[in-house]
Amino acid sequence: MKIEGKEYRTIWFDEDKKIVKIIDQTKLPHQFIIKDLKTVKDAIIAIKTMEVRGAPLIGGTAAYGIVLAVLENNDLEFIKKSSEELIQSRPTAINLQWAVHRMNNKLSMVNSDDLFNVALKEAKEICDEDVKFCENIGLNGLKIIEEIYENKKATINILTHCNAGWLATINWGTATSPIYHAHKKGIPVHVWVDETRPRNQGANLTSYELNEENIPNTIIADNTGGILMQRGEVDMCIVGTDRTLSTGDVCNKIGTYLKALAAKDNNVPFYVALPSSTIDWDIKNAKDIPIEERNSDELSHIEGVDENNEIRKILIYPNKSKAMNLAFDVTPAKYVTGLITERGISKASSEELKKLFKK
Repeated sequence: MKIEGKEYRTIWFDEDKKIVKIIDQTKLPHQFIIKDLKTVKDAIIAIKTMEVRGAPLIGGTAAYGIVLAVLENNDLEFIKKSSEELIQSRPTAINLQWAVHRMNNKLSMVNSDDLFNVALKEAKEICDEDVKFCENIGLNGLKIIEEIYENKKATINILTHCNAGWLATINWGTATSPIYHAHKKGIPVHVWVDETRPRNQGANLTSYELNEENIPNTIIADNTGGILMQRGEVDMCIVGTDRTLSTGDVCNKIGTYLKALAAKDNNVPFYVALPSSTIDWDIKNAKDIPIEERNSDELSHIEGVDENNEIRKILIYPNKSKAMNLAFDVTPAKYVTGLITERGISKASSEELKKLFKK
C-alpha cells in the first residue's frame, strides 16, 4: 500500500546489509521513520514496544527475528532460546507463536550450513503468504460490500475498531482489505474509525493509511459507534482479530466486544476478517486465552505533537489514581455475523470453520 504515493510493505529484509527493516509505528502519524532491526533482541523489543503490531505483522517480525538469530549465532540452542523469548514478547496474538513454530520446524530439518538460507526463504514465504491471504480476504469481503451497495445504491458506511489495516499485516490488511478492494472498484465507502484508546491505533494508524489511499473516513470516540448504529449510520462493522478460536469466539483489541453488542442490538452485520494463521485450533474455552495486561502508563499518559512539531508524552490522570490496562477482550461467536478468511466466508462455528479448512 502507499505512503506519500510510494508503495511499501511493513517489513522487509535488506539483502546487502543483512538486516530487517520496519516502519516504526510508534512514530506514526506524525513521523515516518524506517528502523533497522540488526539482532533478534531488536526484533523482540520492536514487538514488545509495538513498533510493529497487529497479529500477522507480529508473526512476520518473529519469523525475521529467527533469521536474525541465525545470523548472530548459527547454533540451534541459541535459536531455541531466542524462539522462547520471541513467543513471550506478547502473549495474546497467536500468529507470533505460529510463525516461530513454523520456522523452527523448517530449520530442524536442515544442517547448520544451510540454516540462514532456509530461514530467510521461510520468513519471506510467511510474509508473502500473508500478503496473498490478506488480498483474498479483501476479495471475499468485497462480495459483502457489493451486496449491500446493490441494495443501498449510496455510500457504504463501515465501522472498524483499532487498526486491522495494512500496517497491522504485511500488506492489504484484514478488516481494511475489503474496503480497499471496494474503493478500487469504484464503490463509494466511508469508514467510521474508532480512535481506539489507549494507544489510539485507529486515530493514529487506520485513519492515516486510509487518508494515504484517499478513502473518506471520520475518527470517532470509542463509545460513539452505538449511537451511530441507532441512527442507521452504520451499514456494517468489520474488525480484525489477534486470536480466533475454532469455536468462532474472537479475541481482539479491547472494546471489540462492546461494538459487537451494539451491532447485535441494532441489526448491523458484524464481520471479523482474519487469515488462517490467526485461528487457534487448540484452545476450546475462551477463558483460557491469555489476555495481555499492558503498562498502565499507556492509559495515564497520551502522546501528541507540540507547537514545535515534536512528539511529547503528557500525564492526563490524577497522580494518585490507579489504572488497569487490559489490551484485549473476547467476543462470543453468537455475536459474529461471519468470519472473512482467505478461503471464503464462514459462520463463526466449529462446524463451519472445519468445513472451510478441512485440508
